[in-house]
Amino acid sequence: MMPKYGAEGSYIEADPVQVTAETDLDKLPEEHPWLENKRLVVKPDQLFGKRGKSGLVLLDASFKEAGKFISQKMGKQAKVGKVSGILTNFIIEEFIPHKIEYYAAIKMDADGDHVLFSTKGGMNIEEVWDSIREAVIVPLGKQELDPEPLIKEIPTEERKVVGPFLKGMYQYFAKHDLTLLELNPFTIVDGKVRALDMRTMLDDTAAFQNAGVWEGVEFPSPFGREPTKEEAFIKSLDEKTGASLKLTILNPEGRVWTMVAGGGASVVYADTIVDKGFSKELANYGEYSGDPSTEETYLYARTLLSLMTKEKHKSGKDKILIIGGGIANFTDVANTFTGIIQALKEYNDKMKQVGVRIYVRRGGPNYKAGLEKMRTLGKELGLNIKVFGPEAHMTHIIPMALEEDEKGVK
Repeated sequence: MMPKYGAEGSYIEADPVQVTAETDLDKLPEEHPWLENKRLVVKPDQLFGKRGKSGLVLLDASFKEAGKFISQKMGKQAKVGKVSGILTNFIIEEFIPHKIEYYAAIKMDADGDHVLFSTKGGMNIEEVWDSIREAVIVPLGKQELDPEPLIKEIPTEERKVVGPFLKGMYQYFAKHDLTLLELNPFTIVDGKVRALDMRTMLDDTAAFQNAGVWEGVEFPSPFGREPTKEEAFIKSLDEKTGASLKLTILNPEGRVWTMVAGGGASVVYADTIVDKGFSKELANYGEYSGDPSTEETYLYARTLLSLMTKEKHKSGKDKILIIGGGIANFTDVANTFTGIIQALKEYNDKMKQVGVRIYVRRGGPNYKAGLEKMRTLGKELGLNIKVFGPEAHMTHIIPMALEEDEKGVK
């Protein structure tokens, strides 16, 4: 079900059908009878644009033609711009004959929410960017969009439809924590707004407060980037638990690895590492949070360590493992550290072979017991582990680790 915006008679009608390699095309009309009664549009749905310019959109097709188009392209490699990837997901939509194509977008930025509108929507919108009208809303309290300055060039009857639509579109954007909502293009048919193509971006850290609206939303890998077996394994763990377990490999040959508790903390740690000039050495991005069990934390840590200890760094320098996080609200630090310690013991020999220095900073429930376990582990195994509690600033260990690295401290 697509969201409805604005006043009566001003809304989006759409019922796209998702198609994957597992979909039985022959049986789709049984579930969606309209597929054989309407002309159709078919296109990939994999987090990339410029589909029309890349020859990946079929317009005004019958269901038989749509099925043939999908069968020919499913599982095949496609190049969009400079990125190549395998086509795995398509959508089938109703073809809407139209004469007018408008463009509308809302995007979150540091100075406010930017609302964009143009009367020249379509796949060449970048070439007519000077036609864009823009409004900036600083979303304090219950700010509303005044659409009139954006749409004053269009006919009066169309303004009566587009104005309330844009106003409602912004209300939906602000209420549900979207970071981008773009319609390119949309048109008006029988006094109703019809979206011909739409994309949106969500901030997954706001998922907890949009559970009812975002239900079923997945955050897939970008087009052209297939998940590694380790990333796929962590994703499968994440799907089976109420905790949050995320892992993205940025540079498997990098020297700086992070095992961070908390989504917000993971951003801070990554930003700090980049700010210190080590962006090319940052090996991964991810987090464990939501009070994962000892077993889940062990499996997460083991996966990360298996990647980090595959080989020595080409520079001959030690690799750096930062086990960090903020001050937990309800995650039992001692329990999660028990899982991490189990993995560290398992990979002790391999860590010594490749050379690893470990920096730990954590606070929260039972943190003293957890930190003491880490200190004891370092002594027992002869690992180079430096341990800090909440008395140290969250990112204090990052410049310490990187500065010691530059000085050649072992």
